[in-house]
This record gives sequence, C-alpha cells and structure tokens, in this order.
Amino acid sequence: MRTSNPLRSAALLGAAVTFFAAMPAAAQDEGGRGRIVTVGGGAQIAPKFYGSEDYSIFPLVRFGLRREGRPMPVGAPDDSAGFGLLGQDSAFNIGPAVQLISKREEDDVGAPVGDVGYTIEVGGFAQVFIGENFRLRGELRQGIGGHEGLVGDIAADLVLRDGDNTIFTIGPRARWADDNFHDAYFGVPVAIPAAGLAAYNPGGGFYAVGARAGLTQRLGSRWGLFGHAGYDRLIRDAADSPIVRQLGSRGQLSGGLGLFFEFTVGG
Repeated sequence: MRTSNPLRSAALLGAAVTFFAAMPAAAQDEGGRGRIVTVGGGAQIAPKFYGSEDYSIFPLVRFGLRREGRPMPVGAPDDSAGFGLLGQDSAFNIGPAVQLISKREEDDVGAPVGDVGYTIEVGGFAQVFIGENFRLRGELRQGIGGHEGLVGDIAADLVLRDGDNTIFTIGPRARWADDNFHDAYFGVPVAIPAAGLAAYNPGGGFYAVGARAGLTQRLGSRWGLFGHAGYDRLIRDAADSPIVRQLGSRGQLSGGLGLFFEFTVGG
C-alpha cells in the first residue's frame, strides 16, 4: 500500500481514502477468506511548501487491506491515495487518485506574496508493470480550493522484492503543473523591494525532476518497517521564481520512517 508524498503532508486523509476505497474491492474477492489489515505510522521530514528552504516534520501514515493469502501490493511512496479498478493482478491498471496539499502562509515564505489554502487534488492514475520489476505510472489531478491548478506526475520504478519480506522501489520523477499552480506557489503579483522580490508571472509546464525510493521491511510475522527518501529539483519557471531564488531553495529533500502492524479479520 502507498504512503503520501512527503510534500503533501496531510497523509491521514490520503490513507483513509485508500483504506475505505479498498474495502469494496476486497469484498469482490471470493468469500470465505479473511482480510489482512495493515496499519502503520511514523514521521517524515519535508520542505514546508514547494520551494521552501525550511523543513517541518509531518505524520507518515499507512493503511492497507488485502485478501488473506495475497501478496502485499507494490506501490511507491509518492503514489496518490487510490485503488486499481482492474484488480491487483492486472499488469495494466487505472483508478482514482487523491492528494491533500497543506496550506502555505505568507509567514512561511517571509514576504507578503499571498497565502495558498489547503488543496484537495482529485483525478486519476494509469500504470503498467513491464514484467515483475519495472513499473510506469502517470497521474493527473485537479486542485479544488487552494492553488486550483491542474497537476501531473510521471514516475518510473525499479521494483525489487523478496516475497513480502522486503519490497524496495526506486526511480525517477517528473512533475508538471499549469499556470494556476505556478502562480500560486512561484508567482509574485507585485514587486516587494523590502524582501528583494521582483514581480514575476510564471507560466505552466514541468516544474521539478527528481527521484524517489521506498522500502518495506518485515521484522516478524506481523510487524515491519516502512520508509522513503527522495529529492526533487525545481526547474524552469519554478526555479527562476524570486521566491525560490531569494527566499527558498531549488533542492527539495524528503524522507520518513515508520512501523506497521498487520492483523486478520473475517475468514
């Protein structure tokens, strides 16, 4: 099961969406078998907002639900909350994707460039496994409230696993967004000489490239560790923003670690 993108800090909502969405899918499996529930929590560190040089600690949450006897599904740590409509065994899958983006306040930036409220991003994903060890995934989501932009992610992951004992994923990322997203996070409506910021009106396009790694390591029959590490580099109009150049950073590191526990219900 997935964990939230660390830059999207409200992991509780994303995990809850994934958990409850998985329930009807699991219920479609043949009856008479139990369901394995995975719950976990920990902490992650990430920039306060896109382009920030300051970091904060956010919750890291994990939920999962699968039929007893089925392997733990593969997911990357920055997958949105969602579920595959075509079933766990399908090499190609599509489904809904949901993210919750934390708010950005002027005080976090250090200049009166405007607040960006909480944003719910709602959309969908498509992914394909090429063999057992390589996955391609794309997401497209529309922001509701907050930045109100259209955003997308492209990911490729190498998948290495030893049954359910160890699952490791790593691969590159490219992130895209439209003008609304860029204006919200990287735009400067009017010059702010006191903060050294010139007026700036960025255009849409790819705004970051990077890489993400995730690890699930079982420690016993029911317990295990999960974690992630990643780096995004802001590019193009996002990297040229005065907010980033004068007050922030193009480099965006993130990482987190947590414990999970599994138990069986039904049967």
